[in-house]
Amino acid sequence: MRRRENGSTLEGTPRARRFFRRRPRGSIVGTVRIDRRTKNLLHRIRPGEIAIILHDDLDQVAAEGLLERGAIAVVNCHRSITGRYPNAGPLVLARANVPLIDGVGEEILEHVNEGDTLSIIGPEVFCREQLVGTGTLLDGEALERSLADAQAAMGEELERFVRNTMEYLQVERDLVLRGEGLPELKTKLKGRAAVVVVRGHEYRQDLRTLRPYISDMHPVLIAVDGAADALLDEGLKPDVIIGDMDSVSTNALTCGAEVVVHAYPDGRAPGLDRVQALGITPSILASAGTSEDIALLLAYESGSDLIVAVGAHDNLVEFLDKGRNGMASTFVVRLKVGPKLVDAKGVNRLYRSQVRTRDILLLVAAAIVAMAVAASLSPALRLWGQNLAAWLRSVWRSIF
Repeated sequence: MRRRENGSTLEGTPRARRFFRRRPRGSIVGTVRIDRRTKNLLHRIRPGEIAIILHDDLDQVAAEGLLERGAIAVVNCHRSITGRYPNAGPLVLARANVPLIDGVGEEILEHVNEGDTLSIIGPEVFCREQLVGTGTLLDGEALERSLADAQAAMGEELERFVRNTMEYLQVERDLVLRGEGLPELKTKLKGRAAVVVVRGHEYRQDLRTLRPYISDMHPVLIAVDGAADALLDEGLKPDVIIGDMDSVSTNALTCGAEVVVHAYPDGRAPGLDRVQALGITPSILASAGTSEDIALLLAYESGSDLIVAVGAHDNLVEFLDKGRNGMASTFVVRLKVGPKLVDAKGVNRLYRSQVRTRDILLLVAAAIVAMAVAASLSPALRLWGQNLAAWLRSVWRSIF
């Protein structure tokens, strides 16, 4: 039985036979959720379910989102590692022992519907006792080989990155260098610190670590799209929400925060209708950059004296994760706001307080000794202790 180059289908096998093999035993079984955009799928998938995605170069944030939502397996119709660069998403799933069936092909969508029950064994996917797709189980040697090949191809991607950066500067030079076109926020940032929260790697952990700073300094909280919900989950209310509004909840949009809708360069703003339907009058900013970049630029140009970035993208692989259209803008914007920028990414790993069991036992023992000494020196406490002991003995005798 032959496969295509991406290992996605069974060439030469008649369609009727290909999809009518019996399901082997011992498979992973779960309800399936399907979406062409992984970001949208995260709103619907529940713990114990299987995700079918169409995601070239599965990025780290998307993979972490699938884990956070409790996916037990992921079926990718596309190639999770195309070879452009060593994206970390598949590695995140592998380390969590969540199977990733790669390159299954979009043909599977003709045979599987949202809510169906899927069974997975090895690289094969079954639905209603029939084989509906075969791909590559991306783990172990297959994963290492794919990542090694992608690492070797980084030179070409770096050249694309440089060209994309120059193109972006030509288009958005006035916005980046002089802040032209940025809306004037009602929220005052001049002379205040701002915390910009982005749905990036370990952003929730870093946000929790920063809670003491937020409580003490009361910075302006700027959330990029769905990060507004993360703030609310931590008991914090965002002051400003910026984004195309495709991943933020209605609850977050109506929490009282100022809203800035990110539009395409031609003025189209897909999220505008949703915001206006909620009775909110937002500011609108058209830009070829990302919502993360707009948030950083707004904080900088509005006079914030310190910008703390949580979950922001800060390295080449993460720039590439965002796609060629977005990676150059982040690189350039970080150069612009650098003098005021404090990147809090990974701050949760700097120090983690760990209370050892031995320390707790010593503390309890010291407390008992102190109470015993106090009781021996105080007649009142000694009498109270004697009465307590007598009462415990009487209770014991009445039971036994």
